[in-house]
Amino acid sequence: MHNTLFVHASPHGKHALGYRLAQKILAKETARNSNVGLIERDLLAAPLSPLTHRYASALASHNIGDSIDAALTESEQLISELEQSDRLLIATPMHNFSVPAALKLWIDHVVRVNRTFIASAEGKQGLLQDRPSTVLVSAGGMLQGDNPQPDFLTPYLTLILNTIGIRNIHFVYLQGLAFGEPAIDKAWQQAQAALIEADVLTNEMP
Repeated sequence: MHNTLFVHASPHGKHALGYRLAQKILAKETARNSNVGLIERDLLAAPLSPLTHRYASALASHNIGDSIDAALTESEQLISELEQSDRLLIATPMHNFSVPAALKLWIDHVVRVNRTFIASAEGKQGLLQDRPSTVLVSAGGMLQGDNPQPDFLTPYLTLILNTIGIRNIHFVYLQGLAFGEPAIDKAWQQAQAALIEADVLTNEMP
């Protein structure tokens, strides 16, 4: 069975435009292959635990092959979800030009030295398998075209995923959402067109 890990971080939950677009992607995957499983991680409905001094201490002392300290149990579960997946789908808003706090906490749990990457003289080396990854980014402002707003999310999330071994990443933007219904409709159509061009969606889908 092929699994998709779907991570989403919008405070609007299932009403978020990114979530709705992700559902179209998942529907296409199922239509193409009925033997596709879904691992869903809703970072708002089920908030992750904050990192504590116990986590930091366990992180500093953990080596590859060590038994898991209780402080790393949640981190281990999130990493396991990545390891079980063949595709990664992230739907996230842009908050203050970068990732929202809920997604940043997920990152801090899964980007773990001696577990998802190692540090060497040549730099950090990812330990996870690469897999096709799609990131849906929703933003109130414009991220592309004339006079785009700053975007620290794209390079940051690219570097983060590269660090743990994921390099096949495709970003799609739902932009200008703060400018009313016509802008939202345009963003929806443009994002779908980008996904069709990338063969993530098809013209036949409603």
